Amino acid sequence: MLSAMRDNLRYPIGEFVWQGALSASERNGLIEGIAAAPAEMRAAVDGLGDAQLDTPYRPRGWTVRQVVHHVPDSHLNSYVRFKLALTEDEPTIKPYDEARWPSCPIHG
Repeated sequence: MLSAMRDNLRYPIGEFVWQGALSASERNGLIEGIAAAPAEMRAAVDGLGDAQLDTPYRPRGWTVRQVVHHVPDSHLNSYVRFKLALTEDEPTIKPYDEARWPSCPIHG
């Protein structure tokens, strides 16, 4: 029971499960979701004070502020990594320590 609760907090929308190739309609829906994400994120945190933004969303987890910064960081990294993979003959995809990014000085 405790393990299930911990996993629910760790993966609030569930763990990724590959379900095969997407249809054009499914792919378009996901693209629309990514396009809408910045406005939805801004709306979700609009009006929150520093104490709320600095509250972890789960025990020992990232704060709301760190999650809000992580999403565009992650999307940018993904975009650049895919672009390099598609445009280089022998691409090297540089990994990064995702867990250290929230404490990076640029995030405050």
